[in-house]
Amino acid sequence: MPFPDTVPSLSRALAARGYETPTAVQEAVLQPGLETRDLLVSAQTGSGKTVAFGLAFAPTLIPEGSERLPPANSPMALVVAPTRELALQVQTELQWLYAETGARIVSCIGGTDARREARNLSNGAHIVVGTPGRLCDHLSRGALNLSDLRVVVLDEADEMLDLGFRDELEQLLDAAPVERRTLLFSATIAKEIANLARRFQKNAERINTASTSKQHDDITYKCVLTAPNDIGRGIVNVLRFYESPTAMLFCNTRAMVAQVQAALVERGFASVAISGEMGQNERSRAIEALRSGVARVCVATDVAARGIDIPALSLVIHANMPSEAATLLHRSGRTGRAGRKGTCVVMVPLSQRRKAERLLTMAKISNAEWESVPSADAILEQDAKRLMEDQTLFAPSQANEDVLASKLAETHDSHQWQPHWYAFTRAACQVLRIFALSASRRLLVACVTIAPRVNSPAVLIAWVASGSAWRLAAPSAPIRNGWYR
Repeated sequence: MPFPDTVPSLSRALAARGYETPTAVQEAVLQPGLETRDLLVSAQTGSGKTVAFGLAFAPTLIPEGSERLPPANSPMALVVAPTRELALQVQTELQWLYAETGARIVSCIGGTDARREARNLSNGAHIVVGTPGRLCDHLSRGALNLSDLRVVVLDEADEMLDLGFRDELEQLLDAAPVERRTLLFSATIAKEIANLARRFQKNAERINTASTSKQHDDITYKCVLTAPNDIGRGIVNVLRFYESPTAMLFCNTRAMVAQVQAALVERGFASVAISGEMGQNERSRAIEALRSGVARVCVATDVAARGIDIPALSLVIHANMPSEAATLLHRSGRTGRAGRKGTCVVMVPLSQRRKAERLLTMAKISNAEWESVPSADAILEQDAKRLMEDQTLFAPSQANEDVLASKLAETHDSHQWQPHWYAFTRAACQVLRIFALSASRRLLVACVTIAPRVNSPAVLIAWVASGSAWRLAAPSAPIRNGWYR
């Protein structure tokens, strides 16, 4: 079904972003009669909650018959999120959704310049998005005025309570006007969440979309058994086997993050790291590198388990098993978001299989597949399969690429080319493997184009198709015992 009627400026923003049908939680909060109600919503990670509450509070902020927000000296809406990354993501989502409404959206998060945030607040903001601690700091200093607040959103409320932000949440809610709307979003509605709702919400509408489908329906779970001292090498093999455009790798400690990150960089993987001791600018640069494709792997602690939404992220690896089912689900929820498919790999030491089985049971994950670490032969087979299925390789060549192939063919006759085809194709694959650019793939096609000029073209084609070219080009080439360095 299409999106229900909403403010025209928001409808145009949704259409421009390619939103055609609402997700379950978006459809639920837009039901008639809920425009002025408090909402208590439980929904899975990656189900489109940000757009859901952005649409839900639009009637409260935008006057009927208008498409723009009125001028505001103090905030009209406050969104509270547990982590910096989630707060910044919420701000980004609301900015495009409210782009045509004239909304000024300000973020207030730890690790950034508090004085700059205070100036932004003093200049007037319609919507403020922030983390509990920093918002309370601004409230205590008088920089954040909540007297005109019309709606408060608590996003990932369960996580905020788990992180010990109960006092900060109560301080913010007590400072807000009594007649405000309160929208509370949480993955689960535990006893503490229910108590918070009873205290600060009025006749809230209970919405539950988390139980309408299986847990993480769009995620394929793989449990990879390995010896404890082979986990590092096993991670490299898993990364090479799946070759995801973007992957997230979770560790339990900062020390483990540093160790794994150093190992991946040493092996030639374009990777970044995120952990609690890093400043916000460092964390933001790492996430942007992942989004832009400069980096393909992000090694992180649980600080990144909430709030990172990267469309190309199709692989999550748990280098260390989490201690709680909720942590497993939140980590895994970085992939398989908004209808996209993803794979989650849990590295399981042989001695901890029963612990992993209990963890999956508590997380209500019943479809996990158990397997061993991918071998070098399996990886080469996958490389060859990906190579032969890559449509870019077999797409019609462009004029400049035909010119390149012709020049190479004219320059190297069969006697000149024969001694050099191995090195040339290896170099082409090296560029292909490291940069994964369309142009370099076409260069590989140019190599094959010259194959008829070679004495043994079948050898060249078989060599490329077999995956040997990929193996030699890979920054982590296979060595003894089937492991990648």
